[in-house]
Amino acid sequence: MKSMSYAAVAAAVALGVILSTASPAAHAEAATGLALAQQKNCMSCHSVTRSFMGPSLHDVAIKYAGHEDAATYLKHKILDGSSGVWGSVPMPANTQLTPDQAALLATWVLTLKQ
Repeated sequence: MKSMSYAAVAAAVALGVILSTASPAAHAEAATGLALAQQKNCMSCHSVTRSFMGPSLHDVAIKYAGHEDAATYLKHKILDGSSGVWGSVPMPANTQLTPDQAALLATWVLTLKQ
């Protein structure tokens, strides 16, 4: 049996809490978002619920929840990188992602505001 990292376990637990009242479609979308985040190494610097190198994805969702263009804004931050928004550690550009993957990740992150 393959062991899960602490970050993977924490993400799965947080996702389970978030999805406890969600529709089946939301479950599928959330699972896809989490899987992509894990596959593309987002979870190397981020966690769903706690900050370490980068902010928690939950905190990102809360910060941008009221912004009309939040998904587009986050998509560009994911693709192009960022610095100074969440502290001194810069977020590198994610050149391994397609624009569609970045958009999916941005939309998924925004669902984590609960």
